[in-house]
Amino acid sequence: MSEKLEILKRKLLYRASYRGTKEMDILLSSFVIKHIDKFDELQLKNLENFLKFEDLTILNFYNYSIEEKDIEKNPISKIFKNFKV
Repeated sequence: MSEKLEILKRKLLYRASYRGTKEMDILLSSFVIKHIDKFDELQLKNLENFLKFEDLTILNFYNYSIEEKDIEKNPISKIFKNFKV
């Protein structure tokens, strides 16, 4: 695997692990750890975009199925929605 992808993976894991709230740190870092090695380059880019959403947007999508048009467009959201810690 290229060094560029390894750097991206580390960046994504860091971004998922230090969100600002402990709950989101646990939820997103668990998700990323489970899936990051299975994702191809395109999926990693989609994950990077997914992690740019605010915590409240991701939490509402995950817990309460509050749909937001932008988060629904990201293919990672479907994988994340089915994820269980």
